Amino acid sequence: MPGMKELKGRMASVRNTQKITNAMYLIASAKMRKAREELSRTRPYFTALQAEIKRIFRTDERVENRYFYPPQGEKKLEGPVGCLVVTADKGLAGAYNQNIIKATNELSKEHGGDVEFFVVGEYGRQYCLRHEIAIRRSFLYTAQNPTLHRAREIANVLLEAYDSGSLKKIFIIYTDLGKGMDAEVRVTRLLPFHRAQFSSAGAAQEDHTPFEFLPSVGEVLNNIIPSYLTGFIYSALVDSFCCEQNARMTAMDAANRNAQKILDELQMRCNHVRQGAITQEITEISAGAQTQRNREELS
Repeated sequence: MPGMKELKGRMASVRNTQKITNAMYLIASAKMRKAREELSRTRPYFTALQAEIKRIFRTDERVENRYFYPPQGEKKLEGPVGCLVVTADKGLAGAYNQNIIKATNELSKEHGGDVEFFVVGEYGRQYCLRHEIAIRRSFLYTAQNPTLHRAREIANVLLEAYDSGSLKKIFIIYTDLGKGMDAEVRVTRLLPFHRAQFSSAGAAQEDHTPFEFLPSVGEVLNNIIPSYLTGFIYSALVDSFCCEQNARMTAMDAANRNAQKILDELQMRCNHVRQGAITQEITEISAGAQTQRNREELS
């Protein structure tokens, strides 16, 4: 059984670890709050863009555009598939990264492995390197600082691949925190869009005012879609970042509770050792006194 010195040393080590996990919990909380505030300030602009796209489709439901499936319905597109995977830069966030990797592998199997990956986050890059998975483009900046400028760069790369015809469909895999605190991994198709995604919503506010599109409806959509795609990617980056911080908060809170449980157990063992030492000292004193009395009686 370890002595008092070893127990106190281990308790000091656990307390130091607990200080670190508690600090990480507070940092993650502050980062998540700041990111959600930034997203709330930029979301209205992209919501307005989506509303304008809806208005265009309500005005002309059969408009042709390369970013949308044709009016006669969705057809199966054969060819390479692109996938933007958003992971964290590091672990210590529970099952956050593992859930994203699992969804990525399922998407790859669904398309027969004919998937080209675009990766955000060091964890995803390292996973691809370890498993010898080819990466078409790795965006070499941290997932800890999602910005609109970086989202626009990612959107431009994806649009270039789609416009050139090298990719027929593009998906994004990210984690959405939603309205509550339960994170969910989402696999969303970025391109091409479903027409129903824009034409069905907002029917109650339908505007029958005639519009004139210059130079054409197609050109107007071609100018709007890149901005809308940038907004969607930026929202996904921020949502993923918030989910990562929420997962890290949960993991650090669990670590704090486990550390406290270990400390309680060590304190109990320390008390037992101390009580044992006191009992032994009392026994030795009593035995010595009894021995002394016995000697005095014999003499």
